[in-house]
Amino acid sequence: MALDGAFLRHMKKELEDRLLGARVDKVHQPNREELVISFRSREGAEKVLFSARANSARVHLTAIPLENPAQPPMLCMLLRKRLLGAKLREIRQPELERLLHFDFDCIDELGDRVVLTLTMEIMGRYSNIILSGPDGKIIDALKRVDASMTSQRLVLPGLTYQLPPPQDKLCMLTAAPQELTAALQGLPRDMELSKGLLSVLQGVSPVVCRELAHRVGRGRELTVMTMDEEQLFRLGFFYQKLRETVGDVSGEPYMAVNMQIKPMGFSFIDIQQYGTSAVVRKGESFSGLLDSFYQEKDQLERMRVREQDLLRLLSNHSERLSRKISAQQAELSQCAQRDNLRVMGDLLSANLYSLEKGKESVELQNFYEEDGPTVRIKLDPALTPNQNAQKYYKEYRKAKTAEEKLTEQIELAGRELTYLESVLEALARAETERDLMEIRAELKEQGYLKASRGKKERPPAVSAPMSFQSSDGFTILVGRNNRQNDRLTMKLASNNDIWFHTKNIPGSHTVLVTEGRRPTEKAMEEAAVLAARHSRAKGSSQVPVDYTQVRNISKPQGARPGMVIYVNYKTVFVDPGE
Repeated sequence: MALDGAFLRHMKKELEDRLLGARVDKVHQPNREELVISFRSREGAEKVLFSARANSARVHLTAIPLENPAQPPMLCMLLRKRLLGAKLREIRQPELERLLHFDFDCIDELGDRVVLTLTMEIMGRYSNIILSGPDGKIIDALKRVDASMTSQRLVLPGLTYQLPPPQDKLCMLTAAPQELTAALQGLPRDMELSKGLLSVLQGVSPVVCRELAHRVGRGRELTVMTMDEEQLFRLGFFYQKLRETVGDVSGEPYMAVNMQIKPMGFSFIDIQQYGTSAVVRKGESFSGLLDSFYQEKDQLERMRVREQDLLRLLSNHSERLSRKISAQQAELSQCAQRDNLRVMGDLLSANLYSLEKGKESVELQNFYEEDGPTVRIKLDPALTPNQNAQKYYKEYRKAKTAEEKLTEQIELAGRELTYLESVLEALARAETERDLMEIRAELKEQGYLKASRGKKERPPAVSAPMSFQSSDGFTILVGRNNRQNDRLTMKLASNNDIWFHTKNIPGSHTVLVTEGRRPTEKAMEEAAVLAARHSRAKGSSQVPVDYTQVRNISKPQGARPGMVIYVNYKTVFVDPGE
């Protein structure tokens, strides 16, 4: 849900209480649409998140750590240059507009004291973060807006900063209840009251409008023109209470969650509209509430973006490999006719005495076949009969060499394709950002992703595999990705542990930890089911799973992560849905 101007007014006060007089200590840009500025004061350190994401634009104190890129973007470096050490002197909000101006006391390149303004605009997909100088000119912005994008309001370096076009709505800070009633009368008669309030009031979210309509109608849905005198009185009363709350900044953070503990909405007033279908929780701070509300949502969004990048990379490589293999197989099929070339050379060599130079073809008896049929052999008139025979031998040797090379290349490409399919499967099972980081590190190690220039990156440590308990007390370990698979099978597992993997199907390495005990049939079955469940065949009903002792597994030199060979194995068919 969108953060409204009234809620932002409360956030402004919270930020002022914690940050005024503090100095900028660090500036980071975790991704393309977010900034994190660390402040330091005598009371301690605080981090502020500036997010211009379309569906979660906001600004607030945050305690959630975000992963930063190895190379900071240009805007991040600019802000570090201009704002590091700057003192926050004021936070401004025009009426109940969804934007905040952060004014900083800074020292410019000449050593003069200047005031720079960092503006957070919360406007859905048009949200932006803009840095302006003391003359009001834009220094730079997170999202530059040129004439090809709009003709109304340009956001480019060197242009004077302008506020977004004002909406023709009533501001609660100044509009009396009578003005609200008059504005509602100009709307269509059958419009819902909550939608009517949203269309005439500035700085309020749908949650606040629905809450106001809910209290006016005592739970009944109302339209603009169906309110009786009592309901009009209640509208004026609750609107005045809302005005006072916003004017005094006396609201408190509330969040409604459903029965599955999923956030439904938040506001600066108590939320009653959901009745018994939701639980309303009161937060300790507005920033903490937003951290909690958006944490899971943003995590999923960040994962989705990163997943898409990796998925696109892997899909492109896989498609290229598939096309390459198809072309090589077609070329290999042509090499299958190489024996005919040798036969032609033999026939010419056996009949040199009867052949003359200058002929374009010759018919000779094929003594390699039982009936000795006559075959027509094409010749080069410019070559002698012997030279024509040697030409056929040369083409035969060339085809033979090509066949060997093509067979080798097809095998290598097939192995690489199998590896990429295993990475795609691991990507499909990734649940956390840590999982994606490990997959990304693996792809960098294998050369599919370019390593960042400059500072050498240390790959993230391999995390622990998933752990399960069988119904009869055996531990079963399952790798999340290829790096984990390697570590699990080649380092963590003991020789007597039982190793499971879907047969010729990308999936996780699964190890039944025996600890010197004889594994039960039940534990073996459950381990096989887990191996099938964490594979590409998880949607099938009968999945073949190979199993063997870990001592029978080896990793060829130079093999890709997760790629092993094994012997002395058995196969069992299981249903992953069990």
